[in-house]
Amino acid sequence: MNTIRWGMIGCGSVTEVKSGPAFNKVPHSSLVAVMRRDKEKVKEYALRHNIPHYFSDAYELINHPEVDAIYIATPPKYHEEYALAAMKAGKPVYVEKPMALDVASCERMNNVSTTLGVKLVVAHYRRALPLFLHVKKLLSENYIGPIRFVNIAMLKYAGANSGDASNWRVFPEVAGGGLFYDLAPHQLDLVFYYFGKAISYCGLATNQAGLYPAEDIVTGVMLLENNIVFNGQWCFTVAPGLEKDIFEIVGAEGKISFPVFGNDITIEKNGQTEVIHFDPPQHNQQNLIHQIVQYFLGAEHNPCAASDALQSMRVMENFVYGNKGK
Repeated sequence: MNTIRWGMIGCGSVTEVKSGPAFNKVPHSSLVAVMRRDKEKVKEYALRHNIPHYFSDAYELINHPEVDAIYIATPPKYHEEYALAAMKAGKPVYVEKPMALDVASCERMNNVSTTLGVKLVVAHYRRALPLFLHVKKLLSENYIGPIRFVNIAMLKYAGANSGDASNWRVFPEVAGGGLFYDLAPHQLDLVFYYFGKAISYCGLATNQAGLYPAEDIVTGVMLLENNIVFNGQWCFTVAPGLEKDIFEIVGAEGKISFPVFGNDITIEKNGQTEVIHFDPPQHNQQNLIHQIVQYFLGAEHNPCAASDALQSMRVMENFVYGNKGK
């Protein structure tokens, strides 16, 4: 095999630009099949993106002889079911974040991957983007000295339709949690990518505004390796104009800060401030998909293993649901 022929389960908005087109732009990769339950919508998607095969049944796609690997881009409720089916069919899996509804589901997926020897990768794609790789380089160079603490703040305005039934991200039975489960995987994965494992952690969450069933505010603290302290605050019901997205790393000799969903790094050191701009990629996932294709072809290591995603999932579940889990 010198080309990975992909089948994609789920044709939602995330696949229109962030991921879908990238499968045909990466060397040795081709998107050959898509699946969506709505027959008309999946046909329209396939025709619009020049994809030869389309299905309304996920199992037909999984078992199609021209499909080598599966990309799962559904809501988290379906991740485990489709990932297990694909791996049992002997086909490697690339699954969106969060990896699944809860830690138990993630562990089952990881166990099946290990037992069957079928590859599994999770879509923490920011670790492959230039902005975040530059931060990692600065840290590896000890540019701001020993790290003292890390702060994350994510504050968002709810909007008028935040609790609408079509917004599946705020229904825990579909998403695992609320918007925290949708956004925090990217942020927490970077924390562990930069600083290693969490030694201990605790948090709390509640629903203050009552706009939807899930939590709308989360606070969490961690002690990371090398005695680094982490503080995180997520609130999804602040007033307009108070929105914030900041990942702040404070060292003994300076500070590095950036928005996880933005394009600039700000470095403060020796009384001076430097801003480094990065143009947004056309397809956010293309760099990671390139690495995944090489991994599936046996040329590279796993760029984001299930064990990596499990660490984020364990912390998220603890912050929202406490030590008892879901």
